[in-house]
Amino acid sequence: MFDKLEDLLQRYEELQNELSDPNVVNDQARFRKLMKEQNDLADIVAEYKRYKQTKQDIEDSLAMLDEESDEEMRELAKEELAEAKDRLEECEQNLKILLIPKDPNDEKNVIVEIRAGAGGDEAALFAAELYRMYAKYSETFRWKIDLMNVNENGIGGFKEAVFMVNGQGAYSKLKYESGVHRVQRVPVTESGGRIHTSTATVAIMPEAEEVDVELNMNDCKFDVFRASGNGGQCVNTTDSAVRLTHIPTGIVISCQDEKSQLKNRDKALKVLRAKLYELELEKAHDAEAEARRSQVGTGDRSEKIRTYNFPDGRVTDHRIKLTTHRLNEILNGDLTEVVDALTAADQAAKLAKMAEA
Repeated sequence: MFDKLEDLLQRYEELQNELSDPNVVNDQARFRKLMKEQNDLADIVAEYKRYKQTKQDIEDSLAMLDEESDEEMRELAKEELAEAKDRLEECEQNLKILLIPKDPNDEKNVIVEIRAGAGGDEAALFAAELYRMYAKYSETFRWKIDLMNVNENGIGGFKEAVFMVNGQGAYSKLKYESGVHRVQRVPVTESGGRIHTSTATVAIMPEAEEVDVELNMNDCKFDVFRASGNGGQCVNTTDSAVRLTHIPTGIVISCQDEKSQLKNRDKALKVLRAKLYELELEKAHDAEAEARRSQVGTGDRSEKIRTYNFPDGRVTDHRIKLTTHRLNEILNGDLTEVVDALTAADQAAKLAKMAEA
């Protein structure tokens, strides 16, 4: 597995030399491309250098034990040897993870769709809470939230919310959130104190560039209508909202967050590209069996992935059998524990696949 590390180190050193060449610096397109390649290699090269140094430390400690007669020095060498062996094991594990092929979408922005499911108004209130959870989680990384469309139910709930998360690595952190989220609690409208179960569906899609998806504008039908809901002076007074229909697939997207019809049109096209890109990814996943698919759950929108139980203050992720009693913290955007556990489970499954190959 580590055979190619020396080649990667050599390539990294070649890149350093190329990037110091004035001709490369003056060619900004080439300079950016080489910088990206160098940045992609930086972590694995740093860990490989640490690995090589640790192996050298082990050899030095063994040599000292062979040559040294002083008991105090021998004890010191034994301690250093034990520490180096632990460090080597850690380096090997880190390198295995770094050698897992990267998801090409990991660094992309994300388009998120949250839809209220079973449960009426209670489901819509839960969908709004999920939106706030992701918004607060995004704040911890200083990611920007760009709201595209919201369909409110009149009591603070969202029947549907579509928004973009702009920030480096957004997809790598949020990609495990696709699926059905379930809430168990006593609704505010319930006078008998009975616990109800409601659901909301979350879809996470990497933003698709124009080069990722071939979109024929002749396949797109645009309708304009008067925006509704809260939104300032222009709402309800101009036909600024846009409804985009993609004729071949039947996908319909509404966008009314901007006061400008043109901006809403651009946002609707972004959502459409992401949806078409997601369809292409699903086809590729099906064709390549398990090769690129996330090993954590199926990624299917209909899969029940997580339950938020209010009476017990409990959150359970069903894919990895993780249960935590930090419900309030999670709904306030502290998703780190859950995301890290899902990432670790995915990496472990992929490492097992690589070992089988």
